[in-house]
Amino acid sequence: MPSNSVDNSKSRVVVIGAGIGGLTVGALLAHRGYRVLVLDQAIAPGGCASTFKRQGFTFDVGATQVAGLEPGGIHRRIFDELEIDIPAAIPCDPACAVYLPGETEPINVWRDPQRWQAERQRQFPGSEPFWQLLTQLFEVSWKFQSRDPVLPPRNLWDLWQLISAVRPNTTIALPYAFLTVGDALRGYGLADNLRLRTFLDLQLKLYSQVDAEETALLYAATALSVSQEPQGLFHLQGSMQVLSDRLVAALERDGGQLLMRHTVERINIERSSASSVVIRNQKTGEVWTEPADHIVANVTVQNLMQLLDKEGAKNLQSQIPNPKSQILLRGYRHRVDKLPPASGAFVVYLGVDAKAIPPGCPPHLQFLYDYEGPIGENNSLFVSVSHPGDGRAPEGKATIIASCFTDTRRWWQCEDYRQLKQQYTEDAIARLSQYFYLTPETILHTEAATPRTFAHFTGRDRGVVGGIGQRVPTFGPFGFANRTPIKRLWLVGDSTHPGEGTAGVSYSALTVVRQIEADNTLRTA
Repeated sequence: MPSNSVDNSKSRVVVIGAGIGGLTVGALLAHRGYRVLVLDQAIAPGGCASTFKRQGFTFDVGATQVAGLEPGGIHRRIFDELEIDIPAAIPCDPACAVYLPGETEPINVWRDPQRWQAERQRQFPGSEPFWQLLTQLFEVSWKFQSRDPVLPPRNLWDLWQLISAVRPNTTIALPYAFLTVGDALRGYGLADNLRLRTFLDLQLKLYSQVDAEETALLYAATALSVSQEPQGLFHLQGSMQVLSDRLVAALERDGGQLLMRHTVERINIERSSASSVVIRNQKTGEVWTEPADHIVANVTVQNLMQLLDKEGAKNLQSQIPNPKSQILLRGYRHRVDKLPPASGAFVVYLGVDAKAIPPGCPPHLQFLYDYEGPIGENNSLFVSVSHPGDGRAPEGKATIIASCFTDTRRWWQCEDYRQLKQQYTEDAIARLSQYFYLTPETILHTEAATPRTFAHFTGRDRGVVGGIGQRVPTFGPFGFANRTPIKRLWLVGDSTHPGEGTAGVSYSALTVVRQIEADNTLRTA
C-alpha cells in the first residue's frame, strides 16, 4: 500500500487523473507543501496530451499544439513557480492553413497581427468591423483572465476573487455575455457570407466543440485571437509528452507520488464531504481505500458522477445529511444528464517518407471537402505535420496526424467495428492524398484511433474529446465550477471554465490550488 514521505501534518490531497490538469494541481500543491498522491489508470501520464511510439516515430495522441508558453502565459507562470524550465518550442506561423472546399489557396492564420489583418481583409472583404470587435473583446477578456478571477463563483471567497479582477473597462464585455458568434455575424450583416461562416465553423469546432451559431462570443474572441503575438500557438520540441514529463519530475521532486495503472473505482462521501477514494492496482488486483482531506478529479463531469454514483444515487444521497447539499447535488446531476452529446474523434496516425510532405508545408492544416453536411465524419480533417529535427520522426521521415470529429454513438452501436474503422482510415488517407504525396511506398506506418480507443486508454466517458461545448449556457459564469456540490471535492480539466486545451486546463488547475489553500486558511484561522 502506498505511503508518502512528506510531513504528515500537511493536508493530504488525492488527484484522480494524470492529465495536464491533474499533474499541474499535484505539482503545485506538492511544491506548496501538501502531501499529494496522483492516480491514473493509463500506462503513461499526460492524458489526451500524451504520446506513443511506433517504428521510430513519435505520435502526439490528441493535442498537438500549446498556448501559454509566452512570458506571462499560464504554462510559463506555472513552470516558473515550480522552478523548472519551460520546454523548447517554436511558434506556429501560420497557426493554421485552412482550405475551404474547391480552393487551392489556404486562409493562413498568421501570428503577426498586421499580417493576419491583411489576410482576413483579403479573404473576407467587408468583415473587418466584426474582427475588430473580436480583438477588442479579446484584449479586455485576456487582461481580466490574467488577474485570476474565479468563474463561476460558488462562495464568498470565489466572489471576491472575481470582483477583484474586474476593472472599469471589463464592463465593455458585459453586453456580449449572452451573445453567440452567430448573433455578431447577423449584427454586422455577415450571416450570409458562406466562406466566412464556414471558416469560423471550422476553427471554432476545434476549440469550442460547436459551430459559430452556438459558440459564446466571448469565448470565440479568445479562441480566434490567441494565436497572434504577443501570445501564440507553439509546436513543442520532441513531443507533447514533454509537458507532463516535466510536471511529473516537479511532483516527485517535491515529495508527491504518481501511481500509473491504478484505477479509482469510487469516491466516498462522509457527512457531505469527500473523505476517501477506493483504488484498484491493475497489476496485482489489490484494492484499498485511501483517505484524503481533498480530492481533485481531473476527469470529465460525466465520469465524476459515475465515481460518485458507483453504489447508486440513493446511497450517495444518504451520505449527505445537509438538505441544501442534497438539492445542489440533485441539480448538478440533472444538469450533467441534460448536457448535449459531446464529440468524439477519429484520428489516423501516419509515419511517412519525407518526400510525402509538400515543400513549405505548415505545421497545422485544416481541410473542408464540401459545404454539405455537418463538420466532421470525414467531411473535414485537422492535420498536424512534423518538421525536420523536431524529434517526432527519424531523419528523412515525418509524421502526419489527421483527425475529424465523429459521433461517439456510431462507434459503440456499429455492427462491424473493424470494418467501420478501416473504412474511415481509407477515406482519410484518400482525402489526405489530395495534398500529400501518399503511396504504398511513402506510407511507412498506419494506425488509427476511434472513440472506443480513447475510452480504453484515457478512461473518458464514451471516449469524448475536447470538453463541454462552449455555448452561452456552459461558458464563463454559466459553466461548471471547480467547486462541486460535495465539500472538498474539486473538478479540473476540460469540463470546467476555463478548460479547453492544455492552457485552459492549467488555468483550471491553478484556480483549484488557490481555492484549496484559501479553504485550508479559513479552517485553521
